[in-house]
Amino acid sequence: MSSFPIDRLVFGPADVDLTRSPLAGKLGVATHVLGAFNPALTRLDNGNLLMVVRIAEALDEPVRDGAIHAIRWTEQGYTLDAWPLDQVDPADPRKFTLNGGPWRIMALTSLSWLLPVELSPDGLTVVAIHYDRAIAPQGSWQCYGVEDARISKVDGRWLMTTCSVSPERHCTTLYASEDGLDWRFVDVILDHQNKDMVIFEGRIGDTLWAQTRPLGDLYFAYPPGSEWRAGPSINLATSPDALHWKPCIHPGLRPESGTVATARIGGGTPPIRTDRGWLALWHGVEPKEIVGIYRTYWSLLDLEEPWRIISHGEGPLLEARPELLAGLEDRIYLRDVVFSTGIAERDESFIVASGECDLACRITHIPKSAFGV
Repeated sequence: MSSFPIDRLVFGPADVDLTRSPLAGKLGVATHVLGAFNPALTRLDNGNLLMVVRIAEALDEPVRDGAIHAIRWTEQGYTLDAWPLDQVDPADPRKFTLNGGPWRIMALTSLSWLLPVELSPDGLTVVAIHYDRAIAPQGSWQCYGVEDARISKVDGRWLMTTCSVSPERHCTTLYASEDGLDWRFVDVILDHQNKDMVIFEGRIGDTLWAQTRPLGDLYFAYPPGSEWRAGPSINLATSPDALHWKPCIHPGLRPESGTVATARIGGGTPPIRTDRGWLALWHGVEPKEIVGIYRTYWSLLDLEEPWRIISHGEGPLLEARPELLAGLEDRIYLRDVVFSTGIAERDESFIVASGECDLACRITHIPKSAFGV
């Protein structure tokens, strides 16, 4: 892993004013910011950068009266659901699993909404926090929250994919904006458990491309001795209009059999065009305890045939840095996680936005030379 001179946290839980939250005054119980993390990133027309930050808002006392509680949006407002403690497994701090069913069913310990945070052009100073433009659940398809935005600017318009969570489906939803600040909900564009959808920042010919990551509980084995490991991989899809997506017949990025560091992989930042190829930053997960170790890796993809890999880093680009969380020790509930979700250009560097340990927003300046571009 390389070290970079500009690599710091710029926004965290203490920077969020919950009196201006979409949930404020609507639950009748106290909440706190579990994390302000996994920020989308884009450059606005005024030259500033914009992060769209995932705010995970959690109950101060989720366990009471013999039950654990979850926050849920309804058409009548926000409500609390109570699950008897003897019916759940609360081992993961982010969620709890319901016991006894024929398949895995879970609920979340927080509800996520999205907060636009405007930064200086170098991404290091907060200029404005746009609570009036916050994005919160607005339908049954996202009654448990809106998570992990990614922003791409294509044809002069900003497109933002998000993960929407509900019992109906765990789906990808699309938002659009004409200025990068005011967002409108467009539609559900990928259905159940297709996470980490990132739209390429630019067309190939007349076609939009995206990386997707379908999930499932069953994968077919590669043959013995294969260079690939069966499991979640980064697939490709195409669209004429950002609404209707067709899977690409060619495989995309796949986990390698020779290492456990990328036993599970998924999309990170929207692929950005360089002279040599599309630069894609993605995450690899090494199994460890409940959550695993999340690291950021990179690949350069062919400009015309993005399933072809031109080059890639030999090791992780970014890893979690415990020293960045000094002063936040009382808030830490995960470790060993960096999750890169946004990228923008500035002079001879790329500015990369990441979630650090599901807690805060990290900005890293990485020279373009690190990628050979």
